[in-house]
Amino acid sequence: MRRPPALPNQPGPPFNASAARRFRAALGMGPEHVAYDLQASYGMPYATPDLVLAWEGGESVPTSPELTALAGVLWCTPGELIGRPRTLREHRIARGLAPEDVAAALGLGLLPYLQLEEDEEWRGTDRLTVVLADFLRLSLPDVIALTGKEEQLAQLLRSAVTTTRRQPYVRQVCKLIPLDKRLIENALGELHESYQAQLATTLSWGDFTATNRIQKLGEDFLAGIVMHFWNTVEKGTS
Repeated sequence: MRRPPALPNQPGPPFNASAARRFRAALGMGPEHVAYDLQASYGMPYATPDLVLAWEGGESVPTSPELTALAGVLWCTPGELIGRPRTLREHRIARGLAPEDVAAALGLGLLPYLQLEEDEEWRGTDRLTVVLADFLRLSLPDVIALTGKEEQLAQLLRSAVTTTRRQPYVRQVCKLIPLDKRLIENALGELHESYQAQLATTLSWGDFTATNRIQKLGEDFLAGIVMHFWNTVEKGTS
């Protein structure tokens, strides 16, 4: 039997293929065992060992119902089989919740809620955002990513760590994120020092590849600047 196509507006969640392989191996199951359980226990007659291997090899991504079923077969949660959730729908799936559950928590009808899920970024009111964050147990980084503010944050952080005048960026980050100004100021200072220290260390190598290494180290640091920022903030609050 052929695998049913995914709905156009219902793409599969970000799938962690290596996690699926690890869970299967830990259970001592082969792809054929996973396929059999998907057929017998979850009503997926089209599931084959080749489909399981395609998921694990990154050649195909399971739909939301398939991911939920796969998690049941592998004795794990759906959240353990997906990458970092970014959209409302991905956070819901990671928590193993039905759309009706989240809609009820927000005090919305199912159709208005599903419309919110179709948007790439969360467009709810501030009140609904607070309710949603509490219900789905979202961290502040989750909320920033969910509301589409992460790229703006990344741009501000890149500018802050590559200049000696950080104060204007401290104010802008404060407007974007509800954190104490001193905490943000200290975090940006640490990031600036870390960035400059990497460049200085590379320069001290004194060989003909130093320029390329400086550029690569700098690019890698700036590419992960948001992660570095949240890690620094977490250290500052611990």
